[in-house]
Amino acid sequence: MITTRKARPADAQAMCDLLNPIIRDGSTTAHRSEFDAERMRVTHVVKPRLIRTTLAFDSDDLLGFQLLEWSDPTYDGPEALPDDWAVIASFVRTGLQGRGVGKVLWRDTLLAAKRANVVSIDASIRTDNQSGLAYYSKLGFRDYSSIIDMVLSDGTVVDKTRKRFDIT
Repeated sequence: MITTRKARPADAQAMCDLLNPIIRDGSTTAHRSEFDAERMRVTHVVKPRLIRTTLAFDSDDLLGFQLLEWSDPTYDGPEALPDDWAVIASFVRTGLQGRGVGKVLWRDTLLAAKRANVVSIDASIRTDNQSGLAYYSKLGFRDYSSIIDMVLSDGTVVDKTRKRFDIT
């Protein structure tokens, strides 16, 4: 049975152990540099704009995590979002995609978004990440923008699709 809870600072290394192989694979995430525990804590557990990071477990085994944070109100670039929007990121351990982990994470994330009075949630997904695009579509996210030639930190160029979920 999959259980969930809010991320704690002590979870950072387990989160790295789940995410870093996905980064090394390079096919589904825009992240290009691996995380250490301190970077994970700062960006995914105790970040000031963080609404919630939810972890999914089978016993003590971390299966995945999902981050929800407020959009950055100081960013004025081409992809700026309204300040009542949130941004989501989802990571499921390699080999476990399509087994319901993401759906369980979404249940808690959506509840946290509603409690925080989020208006809409943005998911920016690489266009070559077919499983990620399908996942967000199944949850009810709809396409609203495409960004062509997104340059990743290592210089790799990819396109991404932006999907949104409006909370009613």
